[in-house]
Amino acid sequence: MTLFTQAQSQRLPMTLRPYQTQAVDAVYEHLRMQDDNPCVVIPTGGGKTPVIARICSDAVTRWNGRVLILAHVKELLEQAKDKLDQVCPDIHVGVYSAGLKRRDTSHPVIIAGIQSIYQKADQLGHFDLVIVDEAHMIPIVDGDGMYRRLLTDMQQINPALRVIGLTATPFRMSSGPICVPPPDGILNSICFEIGVRELIRDGFLSPLKSKAGRFKPDFQQLHVRAGEFVADEVETLMDQDSMVHAACREIVEAVKTTERKSCLVFASGVDHGTHVTKLLERVSGKECGFIDGQTPTLYRDMLIQRFRDGDLAYLVNVNVLTTGFDAPNVDCVALLRPTMSPGLYYQMVGRGFRICEGKTDCLVLDFGGNVLRHGPVDAIRVNAPASKGTGIAPAKECPSCMALIATGYATCPDCGHVFPPPQRRKHEAESDSTGILTGQVSIDEYKVRRVYYSIHVKRNAPADAPRSMRVDYEVGFHQQNSEWICLEHPHDSFARRKAEQWWATRSNLPCPNNVEEAVELADRDQLAMPRSIKVRSVAGEKFDRIVHYDLGPKPDADDDWGIIGDEDDNLPAYVPADDDIPF
Repeated sequence: MTLFTQAQSQRLPMTLRPYQTQAVDAVYEHLRMQDDNPCVVIPTGGGKTPVIARICSDAVTRWNGRVLILAHVKELLEQAKDKLDQVCPDIHVGVYSAGLKRRDTSHPVIIAGIQSIYQKADQLGHFDLVIVDEAHMIPIVDGDGMYRRLLTDMQQINPALRVIGLTATPFRMSSGPICVPPPDGILNSICFEIGVRELIRDGFLSPLKSKAGRFKPDFQQLHVRAGEFVADEVETLMDQDSMVHAACREIVEAVKTTERKSCLVFASGVDHGTHVTKLLERVSGKECGFIDGQTPTLYRDMLIQRFRDGDLAYLVNVNVLTTGFDAPNVDCVALLRPTMSPGLYYQMVGRGFRICEGKTDCLVLDFGGNVLRHGPVDAIRVNAPASKGTGIAPAKECPSCMALIATGYATCPDCGHVFPPPQRRKHEAESDSTGILTGQVSIDEYKVRRVYYSIHVKRNAPADAPRSMRVDYEVGFHQQNSEWICLEHPHDSFARRKAEQWWATRSNLPCPNNVEEAVELADRDQLAMPRSIKVRSVAGEKFDRIVHYDLGPKPDADDDWGIIGDEDDNLPAYVPADDDIPF
């Protein structure tokens, strides 16, 4: 028997957010139904570590398995260790990291730095699962990579080894998607993803605002090498004295006027970062910390802790704090580094995603043209490097207040500036469907990649309030649309009748009376799969609405499910067939 066909005990009590539970269940379903290795995509600040902790807990306590967690920076190792100690105190967790001066080899769960163990598979022994945090760091089709060498050696010990990746950006700028079909790819397909927009809407991530810098460097003079701006040219451009003075004045002014408390600055190089640090201190009259790759570990940790504690209002860094850095108090991010990489742009902006008491949003000050290059920060869409754009910029800058907004707006939502009407290209086949005035309606059609079903309880609702079934349609990377089916509302209500109609168009089974039944049936593929959806958007409104579906055929009723009925309220309406995996 393999790890995934053994059941030793019940799942440990551990409170996860609904989407985190969906992610865990999607991993188990993938491991059970497919022979390759899955990847989970959760935005920065969305909580990947609790997902890792739940999988580790289940693997050890339910299946008597052994798990190796891999990461590439010390901070990620420390975060994983702290979280596992909190939520799984009964599991013995070891650490193997030269940087942390630990070399544990016998624990059921070991957290390790890839640099420390990629040649040490024989010392660590048998593992059933390998979980890779920040999985976009895995090189693609690279026979000499540390990850590939370690995993190849580990598979010699256990041929049934499975790998799970977690990341916010599932591709590398140099080589495209990190999920590649076997045998070339270590990770092979995305089993679950949720977007920034949904987590901001549901209150799990901080809202973001963005402004462009007044001083405009000429980015056209920069050359691109291997998909990224040439580093020396970037630093020379951004380290112009006039540019640094202007940027520092704007940063200090924006922090004061918006009452920001913790500003994280990304510089383009060591000389540039040192220059920025000195000027920020001079202009603001406050101490400013500086960190680069050569900063001694103890001093770096001290500066980071002071920044987290609010003792430092400004912290400048060069190529250090893009991953593994957790400071929820960051309410201002200043980008003094232009990049061609949407993944790096995302990681820098993501430092402001986390929510914190007293923090209402995070201001992003962009001096590197990144928002115009890659899209608005409150709706980041990361595209693989091989894809070709439409020629239309993903964002534009308001000339009055310098807010960075989506191209569809005709009036700036921040200051009311009216943009001139767009110049249409000659022979343009069709117009832009985006709503450009407050109240204007647009309808867009999207192909559906996956559908997720879950139980939804309205926030702050009384205990006896009716629940609904949430349906999430995945239509692209970090993009999904949702709707709520009100199955538990009174049978004579409009909401219930609408839910019955929705169900009847998708299933040959009777409409359930509670959401547990509905979700279980949906997960058993008893609902027609939508091929595409049409979404109605109204400019200025918070939520979009799905108005049309192109549905596949209704599935035949599953003979493994027996309808019991409502004679006994203590019994479920549907009974699943026996399964060799207790999920």
